[in-house]
Amino acid sequence: VLNQEDLAGDQSSVDDTFDDTYHEKEGPKPPLQYVWRNIILMSLLHLGGIFGLILVPYAKIQTLAWAVVVFVVNALGITAGAHRLWSHRTYKATLPLRIFLTIANSVAFQNDIYEWVRDHRVHHKFSETDADPHNAKRGFFFSHVGWLLVRKHPDVIEKGQKIDLSDVRADKVVMFQRRYYKPSVVLLCFMMPAVVPWYFWDESITISFFIPSILRYVIGLNAAWLVNSAAHMFGNRPYDKNINPRENSLVSLGALGEGFHNYHHTFPYDYSASEFGWHFNLTTVFIDLMCFLGLASDRKRVSKEVILARKMRTGEGRQKSG
Repeated sequence: VLNQEDLAGDQSSVDDTFDDTYHEKEGPKPPLQYVWRNIILMSLLHLGGIFGLILVPYAKIQTLAWAVVVFVVNALGITAGAHRLWSHRTYKATLPLRIFLTIANSVAFQNDIYEWVRDHRVHHKFSETDADPHNAKRGFFFSHVGWLLVRKHPDVIEKGQKIDLSDVRADKVVMFQRRYYKPSVVLLCFMMPAVVPWYFWDESITISFFIPSILRYVIGLNAAWLVNSAAHMFGNRPYDKNINPRENSLVSLGALGEGFHNYHHTFPYDYSASEFGWHFNLTTVFIDLMCFLGLASDRKRVSKEVILARKMRTGEGRQKSG
């Protein structure tokens, strides 16, 4: 495990540090441009999720267990993959692990890894400004899902075009996924989760589709979105009271450890995204297991001394997170 003093060389290629030189343009904001295709599809998707919820009492226990397994794989494709590995380079992964996380990322269907990293680095670099794709200062609904239902602010597009993504472009696994993203999503996000219970234990095709595929996908989306919305609004700020992101244990439970958000925005290069290791943090457990198996290495960590010094300097004065 690498501590903060070891990180200088490793962080040079990751363009995710907050840019305090950026200033929002004066004058009226550009008018909202609704993306009706997204609004209609997202509405239908959530209606499908509600139908899946109604079907839960009629599903076989194996189907519900399978839906949970797919949800965890789905989540790890975002948390351990697109987020902690590719966006922040907080650890290194071997080719087999990168392939698994890429498959898991297609199961999650939250844009391909390349686009996800671009938007996330812009989010960190210009957090809570017009250049932030899901700027929480525009309200809970916007930061949760509304940002996907309207055209991006021009500053988001401008900054996204300038962000350094050379390290992501150099990863052949990521670029392969980008090339074949649409068919991979059809196969891995929708078909595979539905076919398994239908084929292996004779579950009805309706339940097989609407629970492990649709309901699982809707829950996965909302769990991830809560990191952008709730974890930027509700909770305390023990590491930096000058930024919006908060510590939110409930979000961490649903998002496999991504709710310790004040810590993460203060120390984005920490592979655990939290001061507290495995506490409410299944993603950290997974990365540690991968290191134990020899599939990952070079986990970056912040020393206790640096954390305490930062708490004393910029924190709210509370010593406990969550």
